[in-house]
Amino acid sequence: MAAETRTPRLAVLIDADNTSARIAPGLFEEIAKIGEASVRRIYGDFSGTRLKSWADVLSMHAIMPHQNFAYTTGKNASDIALVIDAMDLLHSGRFDGFCLVSSDSDFTRLAARIREQGVDVYGFGQQKTPESFRQACRRFIYTENLLPEAQKLEQVEQPDANRSHALRPPVSATPLIRKAIAQLDDEDGWVHLGQVGKRLAALAPDFDSRTYGHARLSDLVKKSGDFEVRRGEGNSVYIRSKVIARKPAAPKKPSA
Repeated sequence: MAAETRTPRLAVLIDADNTSARIAPGLFEEIAKIGEASVRRIYGDFSGTRLKSWADVLSMHAIMPHQNFAYTTGKNASDIALVIDAMDLLHSGRFDGFCLVSSDSDFTRLAARIREQGVDVYGFGQQKTPESFRQACRRFIYTENLLPEAQKLEQVEQPDANRSHALRPPVSATPLIRKAIAQLDDEDGWVHLGQVGKRLAALAPDFDSRTYGHARLSDLVKKSGDFEVRRGEGNSVYIRSKVIARKPAAPKKPSA
C-alpha cells in the first residue's frame, strides 16, 4: 500500500499592526485549504487598546501572541521579532510552508529568503500591498476576500448588485486569462480550465477570482463575456478566447 501523503505543515506569522482581526475566521479557513497551521503566532504591542480586537479572538483560533513593546517611536520591534522567529523556524526544517500575514513591503526580503531555501511562502495582505511583496510569494491572497461579507460569496452565488466587495470588474481579468490560454492552447484554441487556473497562479501570484466578484474561475470566465466555454468528458470544462473580428484591410491604391 502506498504511503499516505502528509498534509503540508505551515507556520503562520501575523503582523498585528498591519492586519485587521476581522479576517481571522476567513484567514484560517483559507490556510486550511493549503495545509495544517502547526504554528500560529501574532506580533504586536498588546499592552494598549489599539490591538484589542485581536486580543479578543486569539484564543478562538489558538493564536500565540508575542508581545513587543514599542519602546522607540518609528522603530517596529514587532517586525524584527517576526523576522527572527521566521528564520529560526525555517532552519528547524520542520515546515513545508510559511504564511506571512501583512501588507508591509518590509517582508519582501524575508519571503524571498524563505523561497531561496526551497520552502513555499503564502502571503496575505490588503490590495494596497506593494507588488514587490506580492511577487515574492508563491501565492498572495487579498485579505479583502477573507472578510465576512466576502466569505458569503463562497457559500451562495449572489446577484451582481450585491457584489459590493468585488475589488475589480470581471472584464479586467480578460487580458491575463487570454495570456494564460495563449501559453497553453493547441491548434483549435481549447484549453482545460484547470490548466488555465494553474497557469494564472504562475503568471500572477495574487490572481483570485474572488477579487473580481466570483467564487469560481468558471463563473468569472462566463461573466467576462470574452471566452467560449464547453463541457468535455466527465463534465470537465474547456475554454478558449473568442475570435475578435477584424475589418478587412483597405485595398492598396495602384501606384502611379
